[in-house]
Amino acid sequence: MAWASVGEVREALAREHYLADEALATAVYLAGAIDQPLLLEGEAGVGKTETARAAAAARGARLVRLQCHEGIDVHHALYDWDWSRQLLALRAAEHGRPSPQLYSREFLVRRPLLEALEADDDVVLLIDEVDRADDAFEAFLLEFLSDFAVSIPSWARSRRTGGRSSC
Repeated sequence: MAWASVGEVREALAREHYLADEALATAVYLAGAIDQPLLLEGEAGVGKTETARAAAAARGARLVRLQCHEGIDVHHALYDWDWSRQLLALRAAEHGRPSPQLYSREFLVRRPLLEALEADDDVVLLIDEVDRADDAFEAFLLEFLSDFAVSIPSWARSRRTGGRSSC
């Protein structure tokens, strides 16, 4: 659901008990209108996370949150493989069951970025505390947000969103 005006954004956020000034409401409106991420910067406690929560609630969207921290990498943020299930499938194959396709959707664990990217419903992706991540991860995030697409090399597939909201 896209908002029709800046005033509508302010009213929708106010219904969620979030009072946005004109500048923030304009930024939220424009990010939605051009289907681009909204990057908020500021001191701790000024309401960046609450902006995403209120915007998601006002849109009737699901909030997907990625909490960044020192040492976070792609496997924490995007996807990982369910190694224990893969191992069990291999052991089952040793006992006569069909050999599994180890790098398939069945064994893929979706982390917040992939979950938001592949969502069928409306989502607001909150990427929190980006400043705690290292430069390489920040570069990855900027690339992800600019293209709304990722490649999963071992799965040999690309995933692209049909336009999801980000805060």
